[in-house]
Amino acid sequence: QIPGTTWSKAFRGYNYNMAIKTDGTLWGWGTNHFGNLAQNTSGAPAKISSPAQVGSDTTWSTVSATRAQACAIKTDGTLWAWGENNYGQLALNSTTNYSSPVQVPGTNWSSITSGSYFSTAIKTDGTLWAWGYNGLGNLGQNDVAQRSSPVQVPGTNWAATGHTTYGSYGIKTDGTLWIWGRNN
Repeated sequence: QIPGTTWSKAFRGYNYNMAIKTDGTLWGWGTNHFGNLAQNTSGAPAKISSPAQVGSDTTWSTVSATRAQACAIKTDGTLWAWGENNYGQLALNSTTNYSSPVQVPGTNWSSITSGSYFSTAIKTDGTLWAWGYNGLGNLGQNDVAQRSSPVQVPGTNWAATGHTTYGSYGIKTDGTLWIWGRNN
């Protein structure tokens, strides 16, 4: 058992974990090679074997962890990202790695999921946005160009989004399922 009894959400990255407690605090443990544990360090310590709190904020509502980057949404609808960023997968209009949370431009984010080196998120208005690695069309833009800032996926009324390793899918409010990206 991981110490504590107030965990509410947990997410697995690649050799690391992120979790949120019922008090709104965010925690991480595991490998930290690109600052993906948001401890304002990169590479050292290479591993954190017990949950370490990310900052002192108590307003985290959801987090998505994958490979060596993570994104999280706060209760005010702001989106934050940190970790590896070689394909622009942090949506910060750069390819710079960050070892502590940095706010992604925009507000009204409601859900986030991450694939290998890319992410998709839904805003409260039902629009779907994507960024990062796009070598297999996984951003839904009908091309294979990387994006380091969020770009809107065509359509509206998105209710849920998810990923395969290099593909994305979305479910609309009318119950239809849409999928794009790697199809080999």
